[in-house]
Amino acid sequence: MSELYTFHDVVKTYDEGGRTLEILKGVSLSIEEGEQVAVVGASGSGKSTLLHLMGALDTPTSGSVCYRRRDMASLSPDEQSAFRNRTCGFVFQFHHLLVEFSAEENVAMPAIIAGRSRSDVLADAREILGRVGLGDKHASRVNNLSGGERQRVAIARAVLMHPEVLLADEPTGNLDEHTGAQVVSLLKELNRELGMTMVVVTHNAELAAGLDRSLELRAGMLYEKTFA
Repeated sequence: MSELYTFHDVVKTYDEGGRTLEILKGVSLSIEEGEQVAVVGASGSGKSTLLHLMGALDTPTSGSVCYRRRDMASLSPDEQSAFRNRTCGFVFQFHHLLVEFSAEENVAMPAIIAGRSRSDVLADAREILGRVGLGDKHASRVNNLSGGERQRVAIARAVLMHPEVLLADEPTGNLDEHTGAQVVSLLKELNRELGMTMVVVTHNAELAAGLDRSLELRAGMLYEKTFA
């Protein structure tokens, strides 16, 4: 496996009412291609910040975040947008689906934004929805789907472009235990089938323990975590 992400002494601070909050305090990290990595930690520990840095949604205050040895801070705005559209797939806790569109239209949105033809994209969206167990729901409006079904739509949207990396922020956070377990199984299955690197921020210890590797953020520092 080759090295995909490299963090070197990454510091991230925010200004809050004239007070500087140091979220990440010199984080160094490497993630290899194809790995399944969990990031755990208390609320406010910086887990989502770490994910946003990986997805070019944010930049470090100091230090470097490199993807395939290229410092992501050197990307132009257009290159950052292309990275988020084609290289990364995002799954968020609150899924961020567009309620006025159908399941297949939501899944197709990244490819439509990338300029692909609507008819081709919708056909691909239906295929991906079938793979996540929602083939019969492709025309359903989001408001008519259950929480677990909506999260599956969000996952299908994230993998439509066959990204190199899947970034998931609390993908089971709003789901019951049974549905959450189904979503975890699906993520791991897609990781194996599509060869994606997968980084998952989670409070779910069982999910974290089931991935290749777990990291813990504590007081702005990152540590390898083992489960007994």
